[in-house]
Amino acid sequence: MSKTSHVVEKRYLVTFILITSLFALWGFANDITNPMVAAFQTLMELTAAKASMVQFAFYGGYATMAVPAALFIRRYSYKWGILLGLGLYAIGAFLFIPAANLQSFTFFCFSLYILTFGLAFLETTANPFILSLGSKDTSTRRLNLAQAFNPMGSLCGMAVASFIVLPNLISDKRDAAGQIIFSTLSEAEKANIRVHDLAAIRNPYVAIGLVVLAMFIIIALTKMPETHKEATGGEKSTIGQTLRFLWHNRIYRNGVWAQVFYVAAQIMVWTFIIQYADNLGINKATAQKYNIVAMCMFLCSRFISTFLMKYVNSRLLLSIFGVGAACCTLGTIFIVGMPGLYCLVAISFFMSLMFPTIYGIALENVPHVHATLGAAFLVMAIVGGALMPPLQGMIIDQGTVAGLPAVNASFVLPLVCFVLISIYGWYAYKAR
Repeated sequence: MSKTSHVVEKRYLVTFILITSLFALWGFANDITNPMVAAFQTLMELTAAKASMVQFAFYGGYATMAVPAALFIRRYSYKWGILLGLGLYAIGAFLFIPAANLQSFTFFCFSLYILTFGLAFLETTANPFILSLGSKDTSTRRLNLAQAFNPMGSLCGMAVASFIVLPNLISDKRDAAGQIIFSTLSEAEKANIRVHDLAAIRNPYVAIGLVVLAMFIIIALTKMPETHKEATGGEKSTIGQTLRFLWHNRIYRNGVWAQVFYVAAQIMVWTFIIQYADNLGINKATAQKYNIVAMCMFLCSRFISTFLMKYVNSRLLLSIFGVGAACCTLGTIFIVGMPGLYCLVAISFFMSLMFPTIYGIALENVPHVHATLGAAFLVMAIVGGALMPPLQGMIIDQGTVAGLPAVNASFVLPLVCFVLISIYGWYAYKAR
């Protein structure tokens, strides 16, 4: 790496700050939504598998819109992609108002689906935009730095869930034995509680919708560099040429699969921490505080890993962190009790560098003319977060598996994901 290469060049600093703030916005949406799976499960009296359709809708939006977002950006610009993403984000957030009025779980899922259309545009745009804001030598470090602000938004989402939403859910009240009493109430009592609790769930989404509208105005009024044109020199490629190039780039192709497994593991770890704690007799509001601790570890590790990349190859570091995550997951599965919960929390330390590092490695040798569509498939890989949680929910519904509590046994799915990620990091390191 050149000694003169800066992570962020002065001419791009304002743009970098504005685009980096978007990482916090989708972090908020991700992590206020995770605990809603458990909340809807109780309030709507759903199975764990059906409640996890919240995640299917949320991450399914990424799979639906990532490629259309890339095609839009190829035709227009990064800035227009960001503006459209912010607009869709706000619309999805405001749809929570009629969803709460209708008391419809399906409508809530639809609202999240539209909201994540916006997130797909933002992630498809922001990640390659950050990579393009300076030297290619520092691109992976620059993306890790920007991604470090994602968990700040996630912490805000978790804090709102922990201290505003979950403690105010009447449906989560428990008796002296720690059992939820909602299912024992009359239908009339349940109906009144649903009105109250759905309003508590709705309000944070409406509030973030207003914040997103403010960001829309700021971005619209700010002039941004057209780095896509600078990098390509006006060079064009057809979609077919880009697809052929990406398919024959083995590091990129395997990187997409690694991203599928990473996002699946992340969402399973953060979504079902509440069910894991619930199996130990801990209520939702308290359990969500363990999620906050996990996110604090995730945030600190982001900065630590970005620093370590000055001295350790990012591909090797990815493999090492994959092994660390797998070891913590083994503890989560086989240690029944609070130590198992502590292992589950510790996984977040090792997950911290995975998303941006896989992203940066996969696109490292992809010419900018192909990067927008390449970024889209890496964002589309977030579909892993839609596919795996329902499968984990089905395992949890079994009660007991192989002599272990089913919620413990269900973490074999993240274990497999972390092993595959570690293999990808080692393969990419040896290939280089």
